[in-house]
Order: sequence, then structure tokens, then C-alpha cells
Amino acid sequence: MLIHRFRALLAHPVRGRVTKFAISSALAAGTSAIVFPLLYILGASTTACTVIAFFAGAIPNWTLNRRWTWKVQGRVAFGREVFAYLVISVMTLAILSLATGLTDHWVKGLPAHHGLRVLLVTASYFLVLAVLYGLRFFLYEHWIFSGRSRIRAAFRSRRQVWSAARANRIP
Repeated sequence: MLIHRFRALLAHPVRGRVTKFAISSALAAGTSAIVFPLLYILGASTTACTVIAFFAGAIPNWTLNRRWTWKVQGRVAFGREVFAYLVISVMTLAILSLATGLTDHWVKGLPAHHGLRVLLVTASYFLVLAVLYGLRFFLYEHWIFSGRSRIRAAFRSRRQVWSAARANRIP
């Protein structure tokens, strides 16, 4: 019984997208893993490190997810794809900045020349990314790269109902 459920889960069409999303996220995280500690060692603030490292990974991540994971071709839907991706990215970035800033504040007592300080602050960056992984996949799957906007469809539906109701009014 359990084996059949497991096989059904593996046969689900979302499985391939989850795997590709994980690979593109790992590549983006790898880019960030190089940029963040390098900037931190050079003396940049945790906020600057977070912002630069995040966008160093976010740009290739969006491209890989759009073209490879969800196989979206053609014109970019600015509102649904770009604007929504930026909103999610800014929210993720704010959470990352807060986490790395707090971690940096907590480890200020460690000597700056110890690698443990860099390791802990960088680890907080990746811990937050790992926690947000599932939420971001859900939003990408159902909103950004879905090929259809349920939000836009809901507004269009309301407008159509209003227009139809107006046409049926007695003058």
C-alpha cells in the first residue's frame, strides 16, 4: 500500500519541475555562496552582502526556472512573471537581510579573523533560503509560471458579470 502511494507520488507531473527547481535553486545558491562570504570577508555590511549575493543568484534562477523548469516560451508576461517575481524576491530579500543582520549582531563577540563568524552568518542566509524553498516553488508553480493568472481571471470575471448585469437593467 505504501509502495503504491510512493510510486504514484513519483509519477506525478510536478515531480520533474520540483527536481529542476531544486537544481536551478542550487545553482543560484552556489552563486550566492561564492558572492556572500567574499563580500563579507572584504568588509561589506550584511545588508550589502545579502542584496548583491541574492541578485547574483536571482537573475540566473529566474531564467533557468522560466525556460527550463516551466518551459515558458515567447513573450514575458510582465505583470505575472516579472512583477510577481520581483515582489517575491523583495520579500525573500527582506527576510534574508533581517536574518543575516540578526546573526551578525549575535556573533559580533567572536573575533573577526575566525572563520566561524563568516560560516554562521552565511549559514543563516542559506537556512532562510531553505525554509522559503517550498513556499517559493508553490508561488512559482501556481502564480508566476503557470501560464495563466487566476488573479487576472478573477478580476476579468467580475468585470464580465458587472457588464452583463448592466446590460440587463431596465432603463
